[in-house]
Amino acid sequence: MNTDPAGIPPLRDVIRRFELFPRRSLGQHFLLDPNLTARIARAAGDLKDSNVIEVGPGPGGLTRALLAAGARVTAVEKDSRCVAALRELEGAYPGRLRVIEMDALAADARALVPAPRRIVANLPYNIAAPLLIGWLKQIREDSHAFARLTLMFQKEVAERLFTPPGSKVYGRLSVMTQWLCDGFCEFDVSPKAFVPPPKVTSAVVTLIPRAMPLGGDAVAWPAMERTVAAAFGQRRKMLRQSLKRIGLDPEPRGIEGTRRAETLSVEEFVALAK
Repeated sequence: MNTDPAGIPPLRDVIRRFELFPRRSLGQHFLLDPNLTARIARAAGDLKDSNVIEVGPGPGGLTRALLAAGARVTAVEKDSRCVAALRELEGAYPGRLRVIEMDALAADARALVPAPRRIVANLPYNIAAPLLIGWLKQIREDSHAFARLTLMFQKEVAERLFTPPGSKVYGRLSVMTQWLCDGFCEFDVSPKAFVPPPKVTSAVVTLIPRAMPLGGDAVAWPAMERTVAAAFGQRRKMLRQSLKRIGLDPEPRGIEGTRRAETLSVEEFVALAK
């Protein structure tokens, strides 16, 4: 059901008028189905009067759903064409939509809106993982940085976030995410839902920052990141070899040097990082 204020043009008209043809270089795949964008907004929880950061809003399909759900939205968009189109929504939702033209990778999301804050986004595929790593780093610095993150990834990336040790896709992103967040997949999204359709299925996930990182609060981000990156940088090698380049011997930490990175639990990585 269309809940936009009177006078707001349909999304397809906005795309045509502003010539918002998706750019592959920006990883753009637009969501135009209002039923789907409303479902994503519902997955983010009760948004009434909440501070929501949306990254890569494009022409504003999800933005409209978030506003209709009662959120105060700060939209971060790199594409100047989309910024111009989003300005139309600012007048329709006075005081509830702010559009910022910038590269989200360069932004400290905590500085954009006051807490409690949430991130809800259909992430550009080409920068989804770096964006998540940046937000996880902010969560490690401040466990109250975000109340909740509702994000869309390629399905294979989404599955990697929650996969357990021993899986072929268990890796750096799995460890860093599970170290700092609880989470789960909400639902899959067919390629047909996007314009243009990507070649892969997508998935919406929820991440809720932990009050305390797994394994305790003694390890800072740089130590954990360096340890995990070294271990998975040569994932086919045994730990005694892959960790040698950072001067770390796993044996004194009670971890056999013949093991490989994908077999270690998050808590064992924390023990190594200490």
